[in-house]
Formats: sequence, structure tokens, C-alpha cells
Amino acid sequence: MRLSPLVSAFACTVLSAFLVALVLTGEAVSSKRSVKRLERGDRYLLSRIQERRQETWRWQGVMGRPHTRAARGVRHSRSPYYRRWVLRLWHRRAVQARRQAAHPPHRGAWLCIHRYEGAWNARTGNGYYGGLQMDTHFQATYGYALLRRKGTADNWTPLEQMWAAERALQRGRGFYPWPNTARYCGLI
Repeated sequence: MRLSPLVSAFACTVLSAFLVALVLTGEAVSSKRSVKRLERGDRYLLSRIQERRQETWRWQGVMGRPHTRAARGVRHSRSPYYRRWVLRLWHRRAVQARRQAAHPPHRGAWLCIHRYEGAWNARTGNGYYGGLQMDTHFQATYGYALLRRKGTADNWTPLEQMWAAERALQRGRGFYPWPNTARYCGLI
């Protein structure tokens, strides 16, 4: 059975229209999937940037330094390249802040005082806490944020205790809050 040329032309047109519609629908579905993938990637990048920023600010807070300012443009930018650049920037800042916090300027002196004072988690019941035996007034003056967030110095990390003592040293107290042990260590 032979089809007339008009019928076969009509069948080809319908078939090609069907194929074009099928391809366009597939592209639409594919583009919706890529948009969802991009949105997931955006959320991931933004959450990683936030984590690195918080880590940087935590270490800067431990050292008693002001927080690095954060640009607000990263939330509004749709460019994944810009967001990756910002993530790398905050990662470098976090690593640098962690390295600086790990080495207080007078670390050797604080370790010597600690050797004579007690364990880092010492809570002796005499009103002094931590490895540097700080009283609550000292803690409130030089480690207020830590005292509010973590409680007394026996709950602080050794680095946090050393940085609180470092702030006291930098503000003119010297090593005099530890008169005997500072003498043993040759600091007074």
C-alpha cells in the first residue's frame, strides 16, 4: 500500500514535531536538574564559607583580637567562581588565625607557671581554677567571653587559659598574679 505524498509529508511533519518536543522537554528536565544541582552547590559553598568564617572569628576571639570584617556580597552573588574564591580566602584566614593562636608570645613562661600551679582542669576548691590558677575576678576581667560561654577556667582549653593570661600581661599586670611561681621560673 502506497501513501500519497501529502499524507507522508504530514506524517514526517508530525514525527519531527514530536521529536523536537521530546528533545526540548528533555532539555528542560535536564536544565531543572542542573539548577537544583547549582542550588545545592550554592548552599554547600555558603555553609562552608560560614564555617570557615566562624572558625577564624573563634581563634581571633581567643587571642582577643577584633574579628575580620566580612563582605555581604557573597550571599547576593550568583557566581560560583566568586564563592569559591571567598571560601579559599576564609580558609586561609582560618589557618592563619589557628597558627597564631597556637603560639602565644610567652608560651614558655605560661607552661613554666603551669608546671608549678596545677593541672589544666584543676578545680581545687580554694577559689582558683585551671592550670594557671586564675580566680573568678581575673577570669571575668581577661576572659569574660570564655567565662560566660564555658564557665570557669578549669573548663577552658590550655590555649584559652594562656591567652587570657597573655591579655593580663599585655595590659600591664605582668607576671605578678603568680608571684611565687613567676619567681621560680625567673620571670620576676
